Amino acid sequence: MIRWFLTTFIAVAILSGAQPWMRKLGIGRLPGDVTLRLFGREYPLPFMSTLVLSMVLSLIVRSL
Repeated sequence: MIRWFLTTFIAVAILSGAQPWMRKLGIGRLPGDVTLRLFGREYPLPFMSTLVLSMVLSLIVRSL
């Protein structure tokens, strides 16, 4: 259980730091991606981008 929590925390930290770079590539601006603005801060929730990246990575792994 601790291993999954630690992995999730590290993944969220890396993706949060890479968010400005990923927006330049178009990730996070697909239909289905949500951005919440609360108290002057933005909280991106890239649902569709996550699905697309997951499918691409799955296809890459299957082809290897």
